[in-house]
Amino acid sequence: MADVVVKAVSTIGTILEVSEDGTTWEKLCKIKKYPALGGAPEQLETTDMEDEVQTFIPGVQSMDAMEFTANYTLASYKAVKAKAMTALHYRLKMGKNGKDGIATWDGQHSVYANEGEVNGVREMTISVSPSTKIEITDPEPVTS
Repeated sequence: MADVVVKAVSTIGTILEVSEDGTTWEKLCKIKKYPALGGAPEQLETTDMEDEVQTFIPGVQSMDAMEFTANYTLASYKAVKAKAMTALHYRLKMGKNGKDGIATWDGQHSVYANEGEVNGVREMTISVSPSTKIEITDPEPVTS
């Protein structure tokens, strides 16, 4: 049977999880938005006097703080804050059971309440400082 070509996938079912030991995972909180899972490498200039244009080679990959947006409730804020500023393992499961890939990395996070507006929803930002490279892998096979 021919493989079905998928044009695109939805963000439905994306879950942010944390672990202290890398084996037992729990949902940090429900999220509304997640950041880029990587960044462009620094550009190291290699131009010499024989070149007519600047030339470059890739350097170290840039990584900004990873900012996740979530709905704010006092309970969810306190739960996220309780795990803040602690070295943790992070996992972003994309799609149900990570069917669209699972991103993992190490780091630590902070959390703050966002600004508000008339007729708006209270939100908070979880800012994760990554300490390792982000790896995206296939989900583990489901055994029955």
